[in-house]
Amino acid sequence: MTSLIRLVVSNYNEVLKNVKDPMVDTWFLMGSPTPMLSIVSIYLIFVLKIGPKMMEKRSAFQLNTIMIIYNAFQVLFSIWLTTLVLDVDFKSLFSAHGCNIQNHLSSKPENTNIQRALSRGAWWYFFAKIIELLDTVFFVLRKKQNQVTFLHVFHHTITAVFSWCYLKLLPGEQGVIIGFLNSVVHIIMYTYYFIAALGSKYRKYLWWKKYMTWIQLLQFGLMLVYLVLTLIMDCRTPKALTYFFATVIIIFIYLFSDFYCKAYKKKIT
Repeated sequence: MTSLIRLVVSNYNEVLKNVKDPMVDTWFLMGSPTPMLSIVSIYLIFVLKIGPKMMEKRSAFQLNTIMIIYNAFQVLFSIWLTTLVLDVDFKSLFSAHGCNIQNHLSSKPENTNIQRALSRGAWWYFFAKIIELLDTVFFVLRKKQNQVTFLHVFHHTITAVFSWCYLKLLPGEQGVIIGFLNSVVHIIMYTYYFIAALGSKYRKYLWWKKYMTWIQLLQFGLMLVYLVLTLIMDCRTPKALTYFFATVIIIFIYLFSDFYCKAYKKKIT
């Protein structure tokens, strides 16, 4: 028990001692976890309680135009997010320098500028996760409550919290690959939703629906490998948070695999 307490205290102190960009604290929604947690709480209350009750005796909202615009925006926004990796020196990502936050956040102007660019990119990624909460809100307003599954709600909730924690507590380049992979997947995913929103005559172009789950599972697999590598290479990032993120990704792999088996395997058999 004593060893467990020491481990918890050690990891807690590791998080507190982590070198952060103080400017991040001045950015929108980043001063404290309260605004982010409030948004997530309101989201959960609406999609699980208030929304379904409000729509119980109402007709479903027809949001075709809004959905087309929203999904097109998400595609373009995700494309833009992927371009932010151009600010990253991938040669140093797995080097001693790339794993050493203290060196990376040195007083050298070039390093400071790179770190600021990475932090800005991480904030926009976090902002994208907040916007994506609208996915579920639209399901509720369109009375598609069957799509408001535990997997869907858990995924959207935890990624919003996940991205806030990464920006707030893990400076450096360690989050770049995760953000890049997720943004690429979202380009594909929102392209699918965009085509679907165009109407039934475009359904013939959506034969690849089940492959989206494959792509998501591949994404999570790559993320898990990357996080394990940061542990093996002993990158100077708070290991407690890395363990937390890895655990969440393992849960995602299980939930998405379970969804795929239930949605597609039974149809085949």
